[in-house]
Amino acid sequence: MTRPSRLARYGFADNGARATDLLGPEGLRLWDTESKGPVDGAAADLLESLSKAADPNLALRQLHRLVESVGRAAERANGARPAGPSGSLVPNAATDEILSTLHLDPGLRRRLVAVLGASATLGDHLAANPDEWRTLATSRSGMPPDAEGRLALGDARGEGAEGEGAQDASPPSVPELRQAYRISLLRIAAADLTAGRGLEPTMAALSRLADETLAAAYTIAVAGLPASTPEPRLAVVAMGKCGGNELNYVSDVDVIFVAAGDEDLSAATTIAARLIEICGQVAWPVDAALRPEGSRGPLVRTLASHQAYYRRWARTWEFQALLKARPAAGDLALAQEWIADLAPLVWHAAERPEAVADVRDMRRKIIANVPPKELDREIKRGPGGLRDIEFAVQLLQLVHGRVDETLRVPGTLPALRALVAGGYVGRQDGETLLRGYRFLRAVEHRLQLQQLKRTHTVPDDPDGVRWLAAALGYTAVPGRNAVEAFRSDWVGHAANVRRLHVKLLYQPLLEAVARVPAEELRMTAESARKRLEILGFEDPAGALRHLEALTGGVTRTAAIQRTLLPMLLQDFADAPEPDRGLLNYRHVSDKLGSTPWYLRLLRDGGPVARRLARVLSLSRYATDLLTRDPEALRLLAEDGELLPRPRESLLDGFAAAGDRHADPVKAIAAVRALRRRELFRLACADILRHGDDLAPDRPLDIGDIGVALSDVTDATLSAALRIARRAKPAPDGLRFAIIGMGRLGGYEMTYPSDADVLFVYAPPPGAPENNSSAAAHAIAEELRRLLQAPAPDPALGVDADLRPEGRQGPLVRSLQAYQQYYARWSKVWEAQALLRARFICGDASLGEEFERLADKIRYPAEGLSREQVVEIRRIKARVETERLPRGADPNTHTKLGRGGLADVEWAVQLLQLRYAYAHPELRRTRTSEALDAELNAGLVEQADAEAMTAGWTLAAEVRNALTLVRGRPTDQLPRHGAELAGAVLLLGGGDPGEFVDRYLRLTRRSRAAMERVLEQ
Repeated sequence: MTRPSRLARYGFADNGARATDLLGPEGLRLWDTESKGPVDGAAADLLESLSKAADPNLALRQLHRLVESVGRAAERANGARPAGPSGSLVPNAATDEILSTLHLDPGLRRRLVAVLGASATLGDHLAANPDEWRTLATSRSGMPPDAEGRLALGDARGEGAEGEGAQDASPPSVPELRQAYRISLLRIAAADLTAGRGLEPTMAALSRLADETLAAAYTIAVAGLPASTPEPRLAVVAMGKCGGNELNYVSDVDVIFVAAGDEDLSAATTIAARLIEICGQVAWPVDAALRPEGSRGPLVRTLASHQAYYRRWARTWEFQALLKARPAAGDLALAQEWIADLAPLVWHAAERPEAVADVRDMRRKIIANVPPKELDREIKRGPGGLRDIEFAVQLLQLVHGRVDETLRVPGTLPALRALVAGGYVGRQDGETLLRGYRFLRAVEHRLQLQQLKRTHTVPDDPDGVRWLAAALGYTAVPGRNAVEAFRSDWVGHAANVRRLHVKLLYQPLLEAVARVPAEELRMTAESARKRLEILGFEDPAGALRHLEALTGGVTRTAAIQRTLLPMLLQDFADAPEPDRGLLNYRHVSDKLGSTPWYLRLLRDGGPVARRLARVLSLSRYATDLLTRDPEALRLLAEDGELLPRPRESLLDGFAAAGDRHADPVKAIAAVRALRRRELFRLACADILRHGDDLAPDRPLDIGDIGVALSDVTDATLSAALRIARRAKPAPDGLRFAIIGMGRLGGYEMTYPSDADVLFVYAPPPGAPENNSSAAAHAIAEELRRLLQAPAPDPALGVDADLRPEGRQGPLVRSLQAYQQYYARWSKVWEAQALLRARFICGDASLGEEFERLADKIRYPAEGLSREQVVEIRRIKARVETERLPRGADPNTHTKLGRGGLADVEWAVQLLQLRYAYAHPELRRTRTSEALDAELNAGLVEQADAEAMTAGWTLAAEVRNALTLVRGRPTDQLPRHGAELAGAVLLLGGGDPGEFVDRYLRLTRRSRAAMERVLEQ
């Protein structure tokens, strides 16, 4: 077997000659036996180290070049002519020394080989400077060489790798500075690549090296001033990654130059320009484009000029950039004075109306500027990249750092940790972002080290990705190679970063908090009391006690509440009764405050916090449902949860809940709990539909709410019937059905509506009628008992008063009995009631038979006689005078008042009774659908149809809104007061008095249209 094939076992390819030169023929001879590897210790150690490099072939090639360079440099130093052609290693004392030193100093061997295998450019530098490899040697104390970012001027001047002896106090020359910078960079890279330093110490070391390089360049520039020119007061302020102590290997160093006064400007500008020139020759470009007016503005400004600019013209991104400002070189006291001078402006920048939107727009522009072919490979600017983390963190700093000084730190990772500690970011989310940042920065560092070039793009060629995976320490595992493992981690981190970026940067809570002035966010007792008075709380002292109970202490819960409450107070104040909203919020918080998800949901759950504030401050009905079922709060997190569930899903879900329990009491409790949850879902959707930015994407109208409430009632009755039939066994073959009437039958349920029903049964063939009737009656009574029994959940009233003979008639009748009654004794009002009859649940065939029976009654052949029309008008007039509650205002009673629900429904139903026999399209149970059909059939004028639609819709909306506000049913629209104001807010806002005027105007037109229809 040849040597190259054996070398291949160590990860090398076709490097036998170089290996022979390095290890010597004796080492390779021993290694080239049939043994499993080299037996020479030095050869084995070196090969083992080389094989672990990111690129073993590159490491071997560069080490060969370095040893060759060391040997030839030694021959030149001795005056000897180098022997052999270039590229071959000629053994001499120098080459022996380096190879033996690598054997005797394992730390040096690891560091040197790691650098040579990871960075072609640093390898070239070492080959060109054959003495610098010694700077990586382990010190006599056993410690690795300094990698803290201190500028190695002593090494560059030959004063000792460990800084022994007094260093020359004179300014270094540019070549000395360049060499010192490279030596320091070499040490940092070596520590980084061998896990001698973690990511954060590496970034800090690079930033410290930049500071010292800037300081040395500043010294050189000052020394170059004419002798007669006094040194000006000039500060060099680090910005960007350098300012945040998170510099990478190859990056521009962002700075701003600040002069103390006008007298310093000329000399300061000379120094600044010379400093930029020197640093460009030594290490990296110095970028001063973050200064006021960018590249168009003066390179150096005075303290006063900066203050004037930032006060009058600075944009949001410029304040965002100042988050990372820190003194770097020059007059450090002046730099600190400049930072302190601008701090108040920075920490009020988020209060600008456009601030949050500006930061978001800037992030979108950065992504848009990435070339499309690089977008998926960009770890810095692309989606899921470093900029996503930085922008999210910086926006949170700008908004919350106004009052929380712990957030006023320049670095991304320290700021993120502070945000987590302060409760502004969830622990899990914070840890995910920390891991994502570390991963992406590690990738960036390895990419830049390879050629010491500024890059943030993962290679698209397979070899480049293999090298990157190896440089990051990925190895093959069963079923997955190193590249696959790297790509899996990369995709996972990028997806998590992008998800959390969107979650944090676009949460509505952030904008809401930003709109609250900083002094109102501090929540001290005195400031809170003043704000409560300004916001209109009637009992500021009581409200303050609630705030103290919620925010007192040093717990994380209290910290999150201190973040939420200043914003929530504003939302509570927008309601007619702010005190009630805060009290309700405390009740909910007391019940849920100890659960791990509650405050996390309010903080991170998009619009949840502000939606909750609107619900609690405007609706006693929804608040009561929520306090009985606090877990329902989760429904506010997603727009999709604020939509009615499909009818079939409700039927199946309610039935399954009841079937899980054999005990009827437990079974109906489960069903009623589901109904409570669905009522809360629909109530919240209704409350939020006019909530501006809080409204779901698909807000519901009154028709949607009516259908949804009817579907929930259908599902409840269906499940309750199953339970009742199990509890009250009936003869085999007994068919039983429930027929919906009134608003239930018309899919027009409102929150206070009872379930108007008829119970019908059909006895088994040949069974005694008495037994079947008793069994059916028992089922109906059990169903009503279960649904109306006292319980924590809202009861569902089951009203069977529309049955034949009303309350005096039997609760349940057979289909035959209904047929006999309607054929012999029914009156016209009963035909009218049947217009909205529809099958709800039970035996479907029986329900269809009942509907066919009802059709013969409600759609009479040839319509109504003149006497029947007169009878309907008489009954309508009687209802208005006898059923309107005592003291009710007929002008504003939504159900029985003028132009309200009953007026429109009677007009529509009269036309159905008269003409549905000739116009089948009129055979609808919903009022709105029937009215549309009557309009299309030419039975009602367009203006009258529009007037009645407007009146009916507004009355139904007001009826629902009043129930939501009061928590109890009512049909009377008040003329003034908090309940009117709350209902108006629920219905879109505006002046309550103008709303009442609008109601009167629309219902007056609706009444006139109804009268014209009834008089036809």
